[in-house]
Amino acid sequence: QVQLEESGGGLVEAGGSLSLSCAAVGIMFGFNDMGWYRQSPGKQRELVAVHSSSGSITYGDSVNGRVTISRDNRKKTVFLQMTNLKPEDTAVYYCYSKIPALENREFWGQGTQVTVHS
Repeated sequence: QVQLEESGGGLVEAGGSLSLSCAAVGIMFGFNDMGWYRQSPGKQRELVAVHSSSGSITYGDSVNGRVTISRDNRKKTVFLQMTNLKPEDTAVYYCYSKIPALENREFWGQGTQVTVHS
């Protein structure tokens, strides 16, 4: 059974930094894309960052330059480092995985709340 377990959310002051991590269980980790999406109330889920199995990285426009995604295939974990956080970054952050070898099947974590106060 595939599980994505997020950790690291919380409350942070505007301008501060926060790191999230997501541990994958039940996935052949090196062969999947891993990433983060976020959703705030009343808005659609949006891309934060994705790190593909081939090594390419894509960042969402709203966070580009302020976040860094990385992965440790040995630990089956993906990380998201966020800096210069803004109140508009407040959202539930979801860990995401896509497995190309399984017809691009997608998996989602339960989400972790990030709240940025001014």
